[in-house]
Formats: sequence, structure tokens, C-alpha cells
Amino acid sequence: MPFSRPKLSKVTKMFSNSDEAVINKKLPKELLLRIFSFLDVVTLCRCAQVSRSWNVLALDGSNWQRIDLFDFQRDIEGRVVENISKRCGGFLRKLSLRGCLGVGDSALRTFSQNCRNIELLSLNGCTKITDSTCNSLSKFCPKLKHLDLASCTSITNLSLKALSEGCPLLEQLNISWCDQVTKDGIQALVRCCPGLKGLFLKGCTQLEDEALKHIGAHCPELVTLNLQTCSQITDEGLITICRGCHHLQSLCVSGCANITDAILHALGLNCPRLRILEVARCSQLTDVGFTTLARVSVETDKCPCFLENLSHCELITDDGIRHLGSGPCAHDRLEVIELDNCPLITDASLEHLKTCHSLDRIELYDCQQITRAGIKRLRTHLPNIKVHAYFAPVTPPPSVGGSRQRFCRCCILL
Repeated sequence: MPFSRPKLSKVTKMFSNSDEAVINKKLPKELLLRIFSFLDVVTLCRCAQVSRSWNVLALDGSNWQRIDLFDFQRDIEGRVVENISKRCGGFLRKLSLRGCLGVGDSALRTFSQNCRNIELLSLNGCTKITDSTCNSLSKFCPKLKHLDLASCTSITNLSLKALSEGCPLLEQLNISWCDQVTKDGIQALVRCCPGLKGLFLKGCTQLEDEALKHIGAHCPELVTLNLQTCSQITDEGLITICRGCHHLQSLCVSGCANITDAILHALGLNCPRLRILEVARCSQLTDVGFTTLARVSVETDKCPCFLENLSHCELITDDGIRHLGSGPCAHDRLEVIELDNCPLITDASLEHLKTCHSLDRIELYDCQQITRAGIKRLRTHLPNIKVHAYFAPVTPPPSVGGSRQRFCRCCILL
């Protein structure tokens, strides 16, 4: 981000001939101010205590363009945010208040009025804020591009309608766990924010296929979509996403138990840039779907994903993994595959993956038919791969004719 040329009239006055510090004499004030611009919040505050002249430099608004209080102090009151906004003014571009539970609507209204050039704002976990904050942002912050409202559970459709009216440049919005949001709010948002590239709707349990149809119709630039645990959505809505969002690179539908193999076919046909697919706990997905995804990707010269989360897909077998890993792109691009709680896969699946030279990590928790010997053979082909597996201890059979009950070692310890 380019730095504005600082106004030095006040700064220059603070440097008198009596200031004997060598650094203040040798370096131009513009250069000192530029050096200060690379310091973090804590260091700037310490520098501000060195001398009167350094205090002016350290607290100059141009040095406070990016602030992350999560790395500094989360236990703050609203007045701290208000003071920061007054000091930074139009200089501030990025502010993170993640986890600042004491910050509410009043402080953020003052912030919005003072920091009208804000582009990135994280209010993740600021549970006190309501729709009033989004009204303030809509009124005073037209340059807002990234907004994180995850776990702000008082947010409703009114917030999305306000943002659509005042923040047309919005590119990324996270409203995960804002479970009061419905299709009406999504419709208002996407119709007026056509540049949306990232939508995080994890835990928005009221969303249905109708909401996805609005996204598919109005968000052609969408790159990332997270619908984890949006349990009401089905193939119908997701196919609309696939057909309308051809730039999609990351899709998470873990916990969406209603989706079937039809969505895998639609992804293969319509989303050539897809690189991350998370479908954990989608128990209706089968080998047929992943075979189709792999085949369509090859036929249309579209590379499949390099991250696959197939955890708790109980119907996946070795044959599905064989098709998934057999494509030419998988050999070079598949980096992560998660197969936790896939009870039907065996060591044969590991054999099918040994030619995937980019494979960096594989998750195999509670895959009861995977053996240590199979993992060892995989490592002979991929020596740097990280394998996360768990082998449950075998409980010994009860002794014949004995009255004392036998326990495995883990049970004894517990």
C-alpha cells in the first residue's frame, strides 16, 4: 500500500537545536517517519516514550495504517477504539478487533465517522455489535472491501441490506455463525456487490437453495465459498453455484448431508479452477461421484483439486480413491487428502496415491483397515509425506475360566 507523503510542519517544530540525539541530527525527518512506518503497535508505543520528538513521529497517523489488536491486547474498551480512530483518521486502511468483546456499536460508529478510508475490518467475535454497526459502516465507509463479522450473532438481514447500499466495493464477507441471516439478506447483498470474491457462510443454518441461486446469478467473480453445516442446502442450489461461478477455487460443503454425487459431476463440468474441495460428513457421496469428477476433469482438460477432505464419507472405497488419484493432474497437484473415518478404504488406497508426487499430507484417523505396513510402503515412494493416523489398541480376549476381567492397557490407565 503506497504511503502518503507526511506533512511535517508540526514535526519539524518539535526538533529544536537542543535535541542532541545523533539520529535526529543525521537523518531527515521524512526518513525517520518512513522508518517508523515499519514498526508494530507495541514498538511504536515504546518509541513514543523516548522523547518529545519521537512521540510526534511514532503517533503520526501515517504510521497507523494497519492495526491488529489481536496481537496486542484484546481486553479493551470501546474508548480505546475511539481514540485510535481519532488519531489515525483517514490514514487507517486495515483494522483487526478480533475477539475484542468489550467493543460495541457506539465505538464503531465513532470509528466509522473518523476512518472513512478503511478497507479491511475484522470484528470476528465482537459479540456486542448489532445491525447498528453495519449501518454506520454503510453510511461512512464506502471503500470497505473485506469485512469479518464471524460469530457476531446479533447480525441480521438488515446488516446485509445496509452493506449492499453503502459498500458496493465489498469483495470478501464472513458472516459465519450469524444464524439469523436468510435468503433475503443474501439476495440484497449480492445484487449490489457484484465484485464479491469470498463468502463465508459457515453455520448459517437458515440458508436454503434459494440463497445459493441468488449467489450463482449475481457473483460471477466468486473464488471462495464456505457453506459448512448449512444443512438445508441440496444439489439444486449447489449446481446453480457451479454454473454461475466459473472462477470458483475453494468450496466447503462439509456437513451438508443432503448433497449427492450430482454435485461432483457439476463441479467437474463447470469449475475448471477448483483447487480445494471439502466434503467431510457428506455421507451420500460415493465412488461413482469421484470417478465422474476425475473422468470429466481429464476429458475437459481441467485439473482436479489439490486438497480433498473426504472425512466421514463412509461409502468411499479403494476404487474411488484409485480414480481420484489416477488423473495426470493429481500426480502433480494433489497436495492434501483427508480420509478420516472412511471405514471401507484399505492399504490399496495408499497404493493408488503413491504416484501423487506433490502429496504432502494424508489424514487417516479411524481408518480401521489401514495398516502400519501400508503406510510404510507409501513412505518408500513419498518419503516426505506427513501421515496422521491413529491405531486403536486391540482389547485382549477375556481369559477362559478366570473370574478376573481383562482390560487393555488404555482402559487400565483411564
